[in-house]
Amino acid sequence: MHPRKAHGCGMTTLKIEHAIVDFETWKQAFERDPIGREASGVRRYRVFRPEDDPRYVLIDLDFDGAAQAHAFLEKLEGVWRRADLSPGLARPAGETATKPRARILEEVDARTYRP
Repeated sequence: MHPRKAHGCGMTTLKIEHAIVDFETWKQAFERDPIGREASGVRRYRVFRPEDDPRYVLIDLDFDGAAQAHAFLEKLEGVWRRADLSPGLARPAGETATKPRARILEEVDARTYRP
């Protein structure tokens, strides 16, 4: 098989990363989905954890375009400000949660290799 290459596929990814209290607490809050990922235009999500840091997560949320990703990020920032909606975020004693790092990325090139 020959490798497939896609140019300007139009997919936009909201990439988020942040420290968490523990994965189980974070995952339960993530699964509650207070914003409604699917209804907000998320096509697919992927969750990653570094091998060397079980108290950290990285999330990729895929959208058809940047406008949907920006609108979702705005709603998500409201969730992060509320401890009752984001209990999994690491919050040092007496402090608010450290704001997760979020970037909106446009896929400009991709290649899939097959055996």
